Amino acid sequence: MTTILVTGGAGYIGSHACKALRAAGYTPVTYDSLVTGWQDAVKFGPFEQGDLRDAARLDEVFAKHRPVAVMHFAALSLVGDSMKDPGPYWDNNVIGSLRLIEAAIRAGCLNFVFSSTCATYGDQDGVVLDEDTAQAPINAYGASKRAIEDMLNNFTASHGLRAVIFRYFNVAGADADGEVGEHHRPETHLIPLMLDAIDGKRPALTVFGTDYPTPDGTCIRDYVHVMDLVAAHVLGLKWLEAGKPGRVFNLGTGTGFSVREVVANSAKVTNRPVPVNEGPRRPGDAVALVSGSSRAQAELGWAPIRSDMETMIADAWRWHQSGHYDR
Repeated sequence: MTTILVTGGAGYIGSHACKALRAAGYTPVTYDSLVTGWQDAVKFGPFEQGDLRDAARLDEVFAKHRPVAVMHFAALSLVGDSMKDPGPYWDNNVIGSLRLIEAAIRAGCLNFVFSSTCATYGDQDGVVLDEDTAQAPINAYGASKRAIEDMLNNFTASHGLRAVIFRYFNVAGADADGEVGEHHRPETHLIPLMLDAIDGKRPALTVFGTDYPTPDGTCIRDYVHVMDLVAAHVLGLKWLEAGKPGRVFNLGTGTGFSVREVVANSAKVTNRPVPVNEGPRRPGDAVALVSGSSRAQAELGWAPIRSDMETMIADAWRWHQSGHYDR
């Protein structure tokens, strides 16, 4: 089987990507520090523990497994945290990515699939965001991802690296088979926090900001199912294998949901009330982020087939109740 190095493969999206890669006939090798990942999520290929900033360790792993491509998910990703303490985001995300890119080039591994984010666009006053929208990040997390995109473009020009960059929106849901799911420490994502509140694992869901210029006063986000997202990553890998040039793709559905709308859908799917507290806005949160993803659909043949809100919540709820979440 063809080997792919998956950084952050013990995390939420990375573990789902490893499952999708395995199903597509690849051998995913997870490279993860386990600072935020979970070793028991590594189920679909070999595991190598290490830090992105450890060049010698990266060289050792590239030499041992000889991957033909890198799928790079590993990153610190808490928007609020990045506003309070930006240093680790530049150190881990940017310096770590530089070490990874340099190691890949030394190993002759020039195909690179990068997990970027819609946070690189900043707050664009509620417009639908496509790949040509100006990037103006408003937090250190988005700025670090934008810097990595620039870095990849530099190495493309100088070393022949080819990168598919995915800027995606809010990822939700879980593997329908229940093998992996969403579990962060600390948990900051809306749907698992809400499911915790529904299940009595926390007193209530806090809604941060109810005075945004939106129909119901809460932030609007575009949600994409994690399995649809990782399917796009496999398509991006095949794009590079076909010899096509580097490309940027947005991944979303083009439909935005407010926080209150997500809460209402969760109550409907679980048939339980959602206890809610209202809190102030968080620094760094945009009003609305909605994707234009026609390029991914037209060029990659990608379709978000599980990304309706009820399916995403139902899959997350099923995994949430499976017992894995409490480990």
